[in-house]
Amino acid sequence: MSASRREFLGYASIAGALASLPTSAFAGDKADPSLAASPPPGFVPFAAPGRIVKVTKKDSLQENKLYPKADDAKAMLTKALTELTGKSDLPTAIGQFVHKDDIVCVKVNGIAKQNMGTNKELVIPFLEAMILSGVKPENITVLEQYGGFLAGTRVSAQNVPNGVKIAIHQNKDAIMPDRLIPGTGTHTKFVRALTESTAAINFALIKDHSICGYTGALKNMTHGCSINPHDFHAHNASPQIALMYAQDVVKSRVRLCIKDAFKVMAHGGPLWKSPDHVKVHESIYASTDPVALDTVGWELVEELRKGYGLKSLTEEKRAPAYIRAAADLGLGIADRGKIKLLEHTV
Repeated sequence: MSASRREFLGYASIAGALASLPTSAFAGDKADPSLAASPPPGFVPFAAPGRIVKVTKKDSLQENKLYPKADDAKAMLTKALTELTGKSDLPTAIGQFVHKDDIVCVKVNGIAKQNMGTNKELVIPFLEAMILSGVKPENITVLEQYGGFLAGTRVSAQNVPNGVKIAIHQNKDAIMPDRLIPGTGTHTKFVRALTESTAAINFALIKDHSICGYTGALKNMTHGCSINPHDFHAHNASPQIALMYAQDVVKSRVRLCIKDAFKVMAHGGPLWKSPDHVKVHESIYASTDPVALDTVGWELVEELRKGYGLKSLTEEKRAPAYIRAAADLGLGIADRGKIKLLEHTV
């Protein structure tokens, strides 16, 4: 179910507020200098606004229905990124997003623990192929908020390639100055693994969120990489998620977003409460556009909610208005008619 015209018109007040904010609010000023990252000299990362590749493979989950089969996950990842970039193999495709001299932060998501976290079967082959593309293992850090969340992904120091680092920030590992997020009246800091990187890869999920309605690519980087995410949840976190992602710290670093959608949570999120509203989807999505990804993710959650006989997020007053706000800030495309969803099976 796509957001209705009435819903989008309801974002007009948010858009007006955003338009009144000075550019320095997102890029730093004399008191709060820019923390934007730049690609290595001569390297232009691949970008395709509004373009999403979805890859589906039937029976790609293990018999326990919890985790994907390793070979299937790698095949799906390869198909998604080669189709997105037009390159012939996974390392070459990944090399379109990161340079051998980049320092890379890989943000995973394990908030729903082992029942529904970013699967190691997707993350590990990405790390291996990124190293084959030329990035030094010691320049790669896999990041999550808490140890329990990381455990939910089953990514660990024991199974990542030698030299790759693991970081847990616990909402406190930050060294940048406090930054006022415009329009919120609240300050935050983004954590070291992000601010000390030159590039970020965003491994997100598609799920219901009791406060924000829906969360995916945008919130994984904002609330998952800052020291006080709880301070940015008022009003369904809209437009706070958009305002945080628009900060130079975040938007200048994220090169690629991959959504692990082997399962999709239509209700009861973000924590795992029961499997009652979790649907096997056996797909992954890849894009350089987090707004387009979240637009399509929200649409999928609404379709599943309808199938379960649940009210829409709009009816529950949890519509993720931050997605449109992010589009208004130039972070991507939210107009469904302008999003190209390319679907493949393997």
